[in-house]
Amino acid sequence: MQNRTPRIPQQPAPNHRAETDTELTDELAAVVTGARRRALRDGDQQIDTAHLLHSLIESDPAVRTAFDGGPQLARVLGYLVQRSIGYGLRWQGAIEDSGVIPVVPAAPNAVVEGWSPAAGSAMEDAHRRARLLGRERACGLDLLAALAADRQCRAVEVLERAGVDAELLADRIVDTSGQG
Repeated sequence: MQNRTPRIPQQPAPNHRAETDTELTDELAAVVTGARRRALRDGDQQIDTAHLLHSLIESDPAVRTAFDGGPQLARVLGYLVQRSIGYGLRWQGAIEDSGVIPVVPAAPNAVVEGWSPAAGSAMEDAHRRARLLGRERACGLDLLAALAADRQCRAVEVLERAGVDAELLADRIVDTSGQG
């Protein structure tokens, strides 16, 4: 049987300054690595918010407990797996831009090569959330809250197609932590 995973040797590995800084927990650094691997394997030019969501759910137990029970989580994972085996091809080659940050950046670091604008914004929001909570480093729940709060990102599209109310999920995370 022929391997259907596209190999694009000339494609540079997506990069993000947060991958190497001290603002990420080890767990969230593993999520970023997993999302990068998933994007490369899928033949995507950028890490998008659905890649981040998939990697978060697979690798962070705290993120899995944020969902309203096992059936809900199973539906989200099922949709993400379908996407990774080809049902998400309509997203391939398209830049995910939820409009949260301008496509033409006002600041030099607003758009990071290898990341969709929405994914880069979610990472920045996760860092901001961690700082607001008095932590130096962002964790998986910080990123999940940022993803769920962006109503226009692919991660929210995945959540909603799987029957998850993203707004309720974001509120539940905020209520648990005490701050947004």
